[in-house]
Amino acid sequence: MASAFWRSLTLPAVAAAASSAAAGATLFSLRPRPTLAFADDEALHPPHINWPHSSYLASFDAAAIRRGYEVYRNVCSSCHSMNRIAFRNLVGVAFTEEEVKEMAEDIEVEDGPNEEGLMFSRPGRLSDILPAPYPNEEAARYANNGALPPDLSLIVKARHGAENYLWALLTGYRDAPQGINVREGLYYNPYFPGGQIAMARALYDGAVEYEDGTDATTSQMAKDVSTFLAWASEPEHDQRKKMGLEWIGAFSILFFFMLYMKRFKWSLYKTRRLEFR
Repeated sequence: MASAFWRSLTLPAVAAAASSAAAGATLFSLRPRPTLAFADDEALHPPHINWPHSSYLASFDAAAIRRGYEVYRNVCSSCHSMNRIAFRNLVGVAFTEEEVKEMAEDIEVEDGPNEEGLMFSRPGRLSDILPAPYPNEEAARYANNGALPPDLSLIVKARHGAENYLWALLTGYRDAPQGINVREGLYYNPYFPGGQIAMARALYDGAVEYEDGTDATTSQMAKDVSTFLAWASEPEHDQRKKMGLEWIGAFSILFFFMLYMKRFKWSLYKTRRLEFR
């Protein structure tokens, strides 16, 4: 008798608890992802920008990603790599498959060995990663006075402030204030830890000609490339939010079903009367 009681009592309770826990996990997955890296040196805090993709129900702006890729390809790719992004990742996000194939075929990729044991060059494919500017770390340091340009695939997740920091850094170059001596080969930027950075200013008004006619100001280019790099650090962003909404709907229906089952199953125990003699 007691065993039957606990079986009938526990099943709805466990199911309801599982439904609530799953719904909570879904809401947790929809939250904006925090960055975990913090700088040790003092730096000016970047301004907060209301990015269109930052809210719970918003997706990335495909046009901004497309423009941001243009900025990366024409400006940033001369020094920085993106070893975690392949051409295929761009398909359906901001470009068609035909467009991405044409972009991939414009590069030469070293492949092999062939049947003779030799390396050979071939046109790029959708499966190839975006080309790196240097063959190795030593070549990158030699070309940049000892500084190593970071890979940009996860740069948004690796910097405190995320997109806000990147936008502020790219637009924050200015003359050093009086009393601050900038070392040779460095440039003053108050948003960079320590205020002195080895990367020269890369974005100037009109540096890129957007194919959609958008005015290529420094601020606009910084915004677009920051959006592109935010997408690159989390390509599953839109799909994750979409799945989260689908699961919330499913668990909402399940919640009301389990609420009915709870009232139906427990009505016997809540309405009966026990007498002890």
